[in-house]
Amino acid sequence: MRPPVLIMVIRGRPAVRSAVRKGKAMTRELFPPVPYAEWRETKETVHRFAQVVGKVRLAASARRNHWWNVPFHLTGRGITTRPMGQLDGNPIFTIDFDFVGHRLVVSVLDGRTVSFPLVGRSVAAFHDTLMDTLAGLGIRVRLAVPHPFDLPDADRPFAEDTEHAAYEPRHAQRYWQVLSQVASVLEEFAAGYEGKVSPVHHFWHTFDIAHTRFSDRRVEQPRQTDPVTREAYSREVISFGFWFGDDSFPEPAFYSYTAPEPAGLADEPLRPEAARWVARGESQLAVLRYDDARAAADPRAAVLGFYESAYRAGAGRAGWDVERLSCAGGVTDPQL
Repeated sequence: MRPPVLIMVIRGRPAVRSAVRKGKAMTRELFPPVPYAEWRETKETVHRFAQVVGKVRLAASARRNHWWNVPFHLTGRGITTRPMGQLDGNPIFTIDFDFVGHRLVVSVLDGRTVSFPLVGRSVAAFHDTLMDTLAGLGIRVRLAVPHPFDLPDADRPFAEDTEHAAYEPRHAQRYWQVLSQVASVLEEFAAGYEGKVSPVHHFWHTFDIAHTRFSDRRVEQPRQTDPVTREAYSREVISFGFWFGDDSFPEPAFYSYTAPEPAGLADEPLRPEAARWVARGESQLAVLRYDDARAAADPRAAVLGFYESAYRAGAGRAGWDVERLSCAGGVTDPQL
């Protein structure tokens, strides 16, 4: 990636040259292309890398409601676990994916840092190197289930996965750039709701970035429901996000769903015109294809309009007080 400003030294003096071509400043395209088929192999490898680190985070962090302790957050160079440890006897430490330098970086509160490259490494090698790195820093973490979660090879331990080893740096960097742009739009959308909301965060199990709005209604899950789902959906929610595609839906898309799903949800209109309801199992998912958003005259406005229409569809059918919960521009100060 070429930075927008290049710092050069000419005859011993620093000079700043803006990256300008033909009189026009270079700007990065909002929502650049990220075709699923083109980067699928890198995605499958990075997804499993993320699951290894995510399970370290799960083991070494204090539990939060709805699993908010578990996802990654965005940084200026990639994604981070955020600080963890201490409560379990380990030093406070952080694990960061650097998708500019293409390294995994482990940092400890006392200032020690160890990193290793992501390129040319299988999932098994990544897992073993990370565990050795943590041990060398005095960090003891045991993964409760050292296998992928909800992936086709869920029965194979990370330490035995030599199949997934593709890592194309430009694809990994594009993934992080798209995540960052979508996160910015989700943050803007999140500002419009006064009630309980999740952070904008990146889930390693489904490899999506999401933001969720909550009502105060408790949801009684069936006894046979798995504990991950019971915690995630213990309250009525409307969730909004973006995923990069998988074999069942092989293209990137923005999405929204309401849980539990109210009757007649799919009869509600969506914006823009390209958005549609898609059946996923017994539920209806509001979907706006990434490429349809990119093709819009104003892609950002198209995505914000999509999220708002999906919210009003779910909130209206579920009986939420939409006007009372509105928070224009993120302001709750009654004098403003």
